[in-house]
Amino acid sequence: MKTKFPCGEELPNSLELLLSSAGGLMTAQRGGEEPETVEIREKQDNVPDPKTRRKAYRWCKEFLSGAWRVLEEERFRISVIRGGLSNMLFLCSLPEEEPSLANEPRSVLLRLYGAILQMSCNKGENQETQRENFFQGAEAMVMESVMFAILAERDLGPKLYGIFPQGRLEQFIPSRKLETDELSRLDISAEIAEKMARFHGMNMPFNKEPKWLFGTMEKYQKQVLKIKFTRESYTRKLNKILSYDLPKEMKTLRCILEATHSPVVFCHNDCQEGNILLLNGRENSEKQKLMLIDFEYSSYNYRGFDIGNHFCEWIYDYTYEKFPFFKANFSKYPTRKQQVHFVNSYLAAFQPGFENISNEERTKMENEMLIEINRFALASHFFWGLWSIIQAKISSIEFGYMEYALARFDAYFQQKKKLGL
Repeated sequence: MKTKFPCGEELPNSLELLLSSAGGLMTAQRGGEEPETVEIREKQDNVPDPKTRRKAYRWCKEFLSGAWRVLEEERFRISVIRGGLSNMLFLCSLPEEEPSLANEPRSVLLRLYGAILQMSCNKGENQETQRENFFQGAEAMVMESVMFAILAERDLGPKLYGIFPQGRLEQFIPSRKLETDELSRLDISAEIAEKMARFHGMNMPFNKEPKWLFGTMEKYQKQVLKIKFTRESYTRKLNKILSYDLPKEMKTLRCILEATHSPVVFCHNDCQEGNILLLNGRENSEKQKLMLIDFEYSSYNYRGFDIGNHFCEWIYDYTYEKFPFFKANFSKYPTRKQQVHFVNSYLAAFQPGFENISNEERTKMENEMLIEINRFALASHFFWGLWSIIQAKISSIEFGYMEYALARFDAYFQQKKKLGL
């Protein structure tokens, strides 16, 4: 049953909120106007600037019910969780002494998209190309919001409370992100496999042709081949990567994967520890203690990529506090035993009757999936290697992007050799 506003209007569901918001965004774009953006100037005390605070208050008052509708602006609480050029996060809360009037959330997460909707590493692009990039960025943003809304409706992600051209209001989930070493815990690995299987079993209203993987890699590769760095150390690292003859290597990779059977399913495409939440109060629960988040790369894709990409993330720890701000340990890639554990948990959730099949048939399915997954792990290294080079050019985040790109291509060739390809 839907909650009623005091004025008698029904609270729209997630998809209704999304469609009305997306319509406004695209109308503004077609009219040649830039979408309204919010300038974020973080203060040391984690308080946003007054303009952002006013807008956040207005959005909470308009989209949330109960006590939010009558809350005075001076009593509205907001703090910065994370700032940047995109995905700026704020915690918006009712004061402790404010009584609840219904089932309204006490706290919500405000996500702002920021001023940049498109990524381009070529500053000299003409106006038509820049406009095309803008529309591609806006389309990606709307599609990501559609995914978020549907996943929220199906209890596969945080609830969606409100959506507007500049961002959205999400359920605030007391939790922490997983640490890299926790990915190998048997209980956690089994639940990630189950969550991924459920994700893969969804029917989503998107193009079901698996164009995302090589379509994106080819776009990235074109950008990489045009990049010019002014920093000599970056140029040296880029030249080393270019010496691998990336176009030829991508053709080889495509041939390998075309010869590898992998079902096309709806994939997360970025299932790393930072995108998996461990829910507060459920740390010791046997099941349902995890939640997948951040669906910006999600699309129809090959199953092998999603699982192979997850296995690759066992290698990388992004919490290292010194440059390059990550550590790579190739020995952490899951062993055959760990892979079989994941695959069995996955198939038990994805394949009806899997637990009743013969040991011989089960072993056959396991072996076929392991070949599929480990071959598609090559694509994960190639994909994020290209991505990282582009980030080295355009990102203001302090991270060793070129070092990471080299690490991913090193892992690519190690994995290729290990597989005898």
